[in-house]
Amino acid sequence: MTARHGTSCVAAHVRNIPRSGIREFFDIVASQKDVISLGVGEPDFVTPWHIREAAIYALEQGRTTYTSNLGMPRLREAISVHIAEKFRVQYDPKEILIAVGVSEAMDLALRAIIDPGDEVIFHEPCYVSYSPSISLAHGVGVPVICRAEDGFAVRAEAIEKAITPKSKALILNFPTNPTGGTMTRAELEKIAELAIRHNLVVLTDEIYSELTFEGDHVSIASLPGMRERTIFLHGFSKAYAMTGFRIGYACAPLELTEAMMRIHQYSMLCASIISQEAALEAIQHGEPDTIEMRDQYKLRRNFIVNALNSMGLSCHRPRGSFYAFPSITSTGLTSKQFAVGLLEEEKVACVPGSAFGACGEGFVRCCFATSLPQIEQAMERMARFVQRRSKAGVQAA
Repeated sequence: MTARHGTSCVAAHVRNIPRSGIREFFDIVASQKDVISLGVGEPDFVTPWHIREAAIYALEQGRTTYTSNLGMPRLREAISVHIAEKFRVQYDPKEILIAVGVSEAMDLALRAIIDPGDEVIFHEPCYVSYSPSISLAHGVGVPVICRAEDGFAVRAEAIEKAITPKSKALILNFPTNPTGGTMTRAELEKIAELAIRHNLVVLTDEIYSELTFEGDHVSIASLPGMRERTIFLHGFSKAYAMTGFRIGYACAPLELTEAMMRIHQYSMLCASIISQEAALEAIQHGEPDTIEMRDQYKLRRNFIVNALNSMGLSCHRPRGSFYAFPSITSTGLTSKQFAVGLLEEEKVACVPGSAFGACGEGFVRCCFATSLPQIEQAMERMARFVQRRSKAGVQAA
């Protein structure tokens, strides 16, 4: 389409949205051969057979229709039971909406609560879609920095400094993509007190909660006074290796669920019934598969974190997710220089930390959702790269 009257036909708030730093980097990766990828945040496990079989059976039975806008009642009932048992929060099935992945659920939640100019606080480094999604809903994103010395947890004091009269909501994502940061109950209680005192809506993205390696995962929605002001977001991609099924959900007080449904009914209408049937099987019978995958991720985490620290890249031990987020400042390179150099010289792909916010500069994200032999080889190659850079730095000095 050509521009009208000398101006772009693209809406200004869309023109200003940057391309995903992850996708931009993987355009470079696609041009390379024989690359070991520690980049894409996707389980290397195949969706368990009994879950795939449920989808196949539904298709064979001709279950190819629309569902309710909210999603299949049987799935919402199963989610209600699951959330009560695992997260200690009670939701009526009418308060649960099935979405096309957590990404759609987040988009629905933001569009349902934001008036133009409302401020939404989120912690960085963070998943790449949060800030653009806020902007696309005509809100103003306000980042709060998480630091390596705090294990990439977000501090209540930092959030409080970011609160203004325009603050409307707070986004939390723990365990966190890209850092693997987690939160203690005590720190969440401080944040809950802030949310109540300042009348903030909390959007909590807990997609990695089942991949918590040590201790208990605590949802802020379960804390006193928080259920009524929290939108709980979750899905099936990570815990059940179901990324391509694109199935997630939002749980919230009825007024908020109804608001999200009004948007959903005119955009997606409903999530795929085949994916919903697979999700029902997963949530009812998939826990043993999740535990097996989590145990494998923990072995990989232990290896990759030890290897990164041994080569001189300081890396905290993530208590959840399948990401390591080492500092590369000792090499004297920027995040992009490190990632591009490692790719070109050693055929290993990791994501520049700057893709996850300005405060991610000086780090790279290494996803350990790939086989241990591949990770071992990648760490050998990365160690060679780091050693060469260290020698070059010494000679330059």
